[in-house]
Amino acid sequence: MRKYGLIGKDISYSFSQNYFTIKFKDEAITDATYQNFDIQDIEAFKTNILKTDNLSGLNVTIPYKETIIPFLDKLDKKAKKIGAVNTVKLTKKGQLKGYNTDIYGFKKTIKPHLKKRHKQALILGTGGASKAIAFVLNQLNIEYRFVSRKASKKAAFTYDTLTEEDIKKHKLIINCSPVGTFPDVNEAPKIPYDGISSKHILFDLIYNPSETVFLKNGKNKGATTINGYDMLVFQAEKSWKIWNK
Repeated sequence: MRKYGLIGKDISYSFSQNYFTIKFKDEAITDATYQNFDIQDIEAFKTNILKTDNLSGLNVTIPYKETIIPFLDKLDKKAKKIGAVNTVKLTKKGQLKGYNTDIYGFKKTIKPHLKKRHKQALILGTGGASKAIAFVLNQLNIEYRFVSRKASKKAAFTYDTLTEEDIKKHKLIINCSPVGTFPDVNEAPKIPYDGISSKHILFDLIYNPSETVFLKNGKNKGATTINGYDMLVFQAEKSWKIWNK
């Protein structure tokens, strides 16, 4: 029995286990299972998870997309360039190879919604997920700036310095932070929502709840709003292809 799973912290809400369990049932895949590996420290990847019998592949989520890299033997070219991994394959030679399928998932989801006016973007958050988003925006020739809680060389804005004019200028806003995720469903990134118009796209990587306060605030201003569900489906299917190629 091939075993797959998701590595993360506090992931009982996770999409992946339910998605793959249903996929295996619907497609009559009887020789595979998928489970959550909820760990409090990345060291448990080596001391616990890798000792799982018949382990064939893993997905990786917050907060381990970057910290898992030192434990891997090889990185796919794109994952290496980004510096974040969300998919791990155990090769026939027994090596661990890291990939990033968030790139594929985000690009496939966002492209149908883009107009000529979407030339500048704000990325909320600077964690592992934000790196994949920045990579895709580069490919699409969209300028982007990071927004973070603390000032840094990477972040052009903090939530305190971001103005309504900044929001008006950047017609694409992507939330890569965990703010608003279940169970903290009443929270939202603290940005000047009054700057949002019907010409904006608000994209939230969060999928639980399906409509975050961030997205509700955008919808109230007439913006196009997209949650993270389709992105997750696309990246999950890409992971499955990687594990089985």
